[in-house]
Amino acid sequence: MTKTAAARVPQGAWRAEPKGPPDLDAPLQARILIVDDDERNAFAAVQALEELGHELVVARSGEEALKRLLTEEFALILLDLHMPGMDGYETAALIRSRKRTADTPIVFLTAIFRDEAHIFQAYSAGAVDVVFKPVDPFILKAKTKVFTDLYLKTQEANRQSAYKQWLLDEHTRVKSEKAQTERALRRAEAQQQAILKSLPIVFTSRSIEPPFQTLFVSESVKEITGFPASRFTDEAEFGTSRIHPDDLERTVKSIQNALKTGHYSTEFRWLCADGQYRVLHDQGVIAPSDDGEAREIFGVILDATDRRSLEEQLAQARKMEAVGQLTGGVAHDFNNLLTVVLGNIDMLARKQEEEARRARRFDAIRQAAERGRDLTRQLLAFSRRQHLSPVTLDVNALIRDFAPLMRQAVGEAVTLDLELDEAAGALNTHVDPTQLETALLNLAVNARDAMPEGGRLTIGTCRRPSEAGLGFICVEVRDTGVGMSTEVRERVFEPFFTTKEVGKGSGLGLSQVYGFVRQSEGEVELESHVGAGTTFRLLLPATEAKAEVRAETAPTEVVGGTERILLVEDDATVLALTLDVLTGLGYKVTTATNAAEALAVLHSGAEVDLLFTDVVMPGGVSGVSLARTARELRPDLRVLLTSGFVGDGQVIEGREFPLLDKPYETAVMASMLRKLLDRPDKKRKRARESAAAE
Repeated sequence: MTKTAAARVPQGAWRAEPKGPPDLDAPLQARILIVDDDERNAFAAVQALEELGHELVVARSGEEALKRLLTEEFALILLDLHMPGMDGYETAALIRSRKRTADTPIVFLTAIFRDEAHIFQAYSAGAVDVVFKPVDPFILKAKTKVFTDLYLKTQEANRQSAYKQWLLDEHTRVKSEKAQTERALRRAEAQQQAILKSLPIVFTSRSIEPPFQTLFVSESVKEITGFPASRFTDEAEFGTSRIHPDDLERTVKSIQNALKTGHYSTEFRWLCADGQYRVLHDQGVIAPSDDGEAREIFGVILDATDRRSLEEQLAQARKMEAVGQLTGGVAHDFNNLLTVVLGNIDMLARKQEEEARRARRFDAIRQAAERGRDLTRQLLAFSRRQHLSPVTLDVNALIRDFAPLMRQAVGEAVTLDLELDEAAGALNTHVDPTQLETALLNLAVNARDAMPEGGRLTIGTCRRPSEAGLGFICVEVRDTGVGMSTEVRERVFEPFFTTKEVGKGSGLGLSQVYGFVRQSEGEVELESHVGAGTTFRLLLPATEAKAEVRAETAPTEVVGGTERILLVEDDATVLALTLDVLTGLGYKVTTATNAAEALAVLHSGAEVDLLFTDVVMPGGVSGVSLARTARELRPDLRVLLTSGFVGDGQVIEGREFPLLDKPYETAVMASMLRKLLDRPDKKRKRARESAAAE
């Protein structure tokens, strides 16, 4: 191989694979070469030597014997002296001349040359012995056994020597590989330490039991916390003792739950050496032992302070942007409404007008107030804080009954098709029917505006299963309009966001749809592409309850009474107005501005038939709490709650008390009062039933 060729050989290519040790238990066997041109003599020799158990090879001439000796090894050569062509002397000379066979023992076989001269010549040719023919089997076997035993002992000695040499070589190889491995390990450890020090990551190993004592922590912990690694490993509770008290319980539970899930991820505030809290992101896995039991926790800790700060800044920026958009929209719409209200009130106060014009001004004021009420309800719907009155209803029945109004809203240029799934049985859900109709109307009007040249609006229903619960009732509203771009789809549910011209829409319709569905524990799906139409899917929780009969429409007749009402309202203006309305209806009214005053009235023994109270009041006691306390004092007391916004933590669960939403009309309030006051007294009813039974 030339130097150039050798240079191309990869490093390590010359290293031979280590050979295995010689098998010391393998049986040794000698091979004997019988050279005789006479078949009978060769056969006789074979017969005499078979008992020794060695391999016997017969060659019929000196030439054949030499060919075999080129590639084969023999323990002994039995060579006939008198052979045609190449005789025994010549053959022996050639055998001795070759290095491979120079030491192979040769025993001459002869029947003719028995004199001393020939025997001396035989020994001179390299023979170790001479056997005369006819061969005595016993003598031949004895002489052969001496040489084969010597050969086998030599082979065994060589094998033992080879084994010892293999042991030495193996020891040297293992020692060399061990040294190389140790050097590679030291290099790897040095590289690992350098990497660990350079990374802003802390690697840890901790106990699985609280306080999760640190078993190992990388030196990079000092860069983040200001404390050396030894503080964490030497002091069992050092790591947990500096977690912010508000984060400690949550963090401990997160790590403890990892024993069940196999992993954890948590963030907490940690008090560093400089006295400042930093946000650390800690995540890890449970390392099992050989028997499968949890042994320790391997984890990493990252400094998430900067990321958390950026996230908070981004969230604040988005919040301020949303508040700015919301504030602008509310200010725009309410300023328009207040302009109408204040302008008409000013005109009414400054001059006398004919009755018809005064009536128009009152009507304009009412319309502006109702528009403000609807705007407030849409905002509450978006924030999912509106007061809902859910009932169990059949979605298909509601859509069929509401379809005529939707056809009127979309106009003649739009074809409205219904694809209601009737095969799946009643599609019942528990939602506020008025809000569902409003949502459908908003979607229908939006679809109409997206199809200025006309098109097709399809409303379909189906049942969609889910892994948990009864699944959902899907209401699909699909149009063939212009569709939405990606930018519009991302903002379509934001309040006051609209692509319509000024004055064509408030931008609250889809916000109301989204807020209502989410507050009803449902989901909203949207699919839309420019030029390919839009599809909204309202997923409402399915129920197996039977559909309820829908309530009658709002009353228009105002009916009063003479019962005694305890009115509780903290707003002086609302209190005065409500007092005038109630006394105008004939009721006897006692007023209170907070829960304490109302309870004082009840404790005084004054007769009260009904408690009419606001929900949100100052003093720390809500209208709900007041109503419950009043019921404990007077179990037969009727209760009616009212509120413009119940607020966080004040949602009335289970419809414990009836609620009248502000702003309310006199007819609606009067109707609810009469329903409550005209309801039979439970005690009297039970007494009558008991008397009838007797």
